[in-house]
Amino acid sequence: MNLPGSAALTPTERDPRWVRVAARDASADGNFVYAVRTTGVYCRPSCPSRGAKPQNVLFFGTAPEAEAAGFRACRRCHPNSLSPGQANAQIVADACRLIENSVKLPKLDALAASVGMSPYHFHRQFKAITGLTPRGYAEAHRVKKVRSELAAEGASITDAIYGAGYSSNSRFYEQSNAVLGMTPSAFKNGGKNVAIYFAVGQCSLGAILVARSAKGVCAISLGDDPENLVRELQDRFPKADFIGGDADFEDLVARVIGFVEAPQTGLELPLNVRGTAFQQRVWNALREIPAGKTVSYAEVAARVGAPTAARAVAQACAANKVAVAIPCHRVVRSDGALSGYRWGVERKRALLEKEALHETGAIAET
Repeated sequence: MNLPGSAALTPTERDPRWVRVAARDASADGNFVYAVRTTGVYCRPSCPSRGAKPQNVLFFGTAPEAEAAGFRACRRCHPNSLSPGQANAQIVADACRLIENSVKLPKLDALAASVGMSPYHFHRQFKAITGLTPRGYAEAHRVKKVRSELAAEGASITDAIYGAGYSSNSRFYEQSNAVLGMTPSAFKNGGKNVAIYFAVGQCSLGAILVARSAKGVCAISLGDDPENLVRELQDRFPKADFIGGDADFEDLVARVIGFVEAPQTGLELPLNVRGTAFQQRVWNALREIPAGKTVSYAEVAARVGAPTAARAVAQACAANKVAVAIPCHRVVRSDGALSGYRWGVERKRALLEKEALHETGAIAET
């Protein structure tokens, strides 16, 4: 249904990019540029110059495209160079590479000096863009590296631990369960001697697999082919002991299926999911989104204290391996459109429709 007066809107005003131009949205800088026919100039979305009439505006994906069409760069916002936000992002990216290539975490003062910022400003920009402090980023990178080292053929556990930058075996072993979800030797051996209970059922969204280790639910997957779901689980832990679900486990699977079909029942499970510090913060925030509600990636980023890290939030959603229990399906784009979902956009739409239906029913009953 059209909104009142919508028929009178110009094509430019119906373009979602126009809203961002009208708001001088700096977060849109780098995504597109706009040109003004009457001046022959093109600008970045956040340009502070006097606003143009929408009927005179054209949109281009990049500055070279605008120039190829005969427009020249605005001398006020310099759309053919990096915006302040993009420049800061590049500085932080350079600092990330420095952290990743250092055996020990460089001091904050040294990192800031290497990119020409004060320690306070650098720390603030780094956290705003990555969602982590420099130390938190270094810890997350070290975790990623030790997992990679342990998975490598021929590497000893000790070499992997020291190669990832840990100062001692004992320091790493204190954290190993939180980092790996099991002992280093079990992780290196592909989950050898780790018991994982699993079962596959059917729901309105297709096949559903639920898996649990001694520490909690480690996987909930959706798909069309039950055998593919099982193979994916086995590929994650090729040497684990996979055990078909007993009666108690079948009850757990039934609870998960029941939640998919009737979201108002709620679902509280002990989870055993491993991720970086930022991913954990995002996943915790997702579990606080009520059924029947959606939020944008930008809103989640703000909730976890990283308002410019919407893209990193999307990546954390994509890394989630526990469908519905960590409800990444409740996160949508800023314009309300559905974006990618690990188990298929149509399943995301179906889950949201079920939740909206039950939410409406609950309101009608009160």
